[in-house]
Amino acid sequence: MAEAKTKPTDVAVEEFIAGVEPAAKQDDARVLLEMFGRVTDEPPVMWGPSMIGFGQYHYKYDSGREGDHMRTGFSPRKAKHSLYLMGRYCDEVTGKKTDALLEKMGKHTTGASCVYVNKLADIDLEVLEEIIAVCWDAMNRKYPT
Repeated sequence: MAEAKTKPTDVAVEEFIAGVEPAAKQDDARVLLEMFGRVTDEPPVMWGPSMIGFGQYHYKYDSGREGDHMRTGFSPRKAKHSLYLMGRYCDEVTGKKTDALLEKMGKHTTGASCVYVNKLADIDLEVLEEIIAVCWDAMNRKYPT
C-alpha cells in the first residue's frame, strides 16, 4: 500500500509564512494562523511543504487504506488560500450548516474538502471562524481523541 505523501514536518510555521509571496498573502496567513489556533486550541504544524495543520486524526477506509491527516488547516497559496475543512463531510447536518454559512461568508469557491479564498478582504471573517468551529466540532465527534 502506498505511503501517504502529506505528513507532518519539522519546518517552523512562521519560517514558512515568512517565505509566502506576495506579502499580502503573508498577512492573511498570519490572520488565519491566529484564527485556526484560537478555534482549535492546537499548535500549528506544517504538513508537507505548504499546508499548515491543526490537530490530527487517523482514518481507515473500507478498502483497508488508512493513515493520519490534519483535522483542519490552510495553505496560503499565491493564487488563492486553500482552507481545509474536512468536517464539512462528517455528517449531513454539518454539511448543510457549513453550506449555509458559506453562502453568507463572501467570495469563495469549493473543492473536495477545500474552500478557496482569493484574499481575506473578500470574506466575512466572523463567518469563517464559525465555519472552522463547526467543522472542528464535527471532526472531534467523528474522530474522538
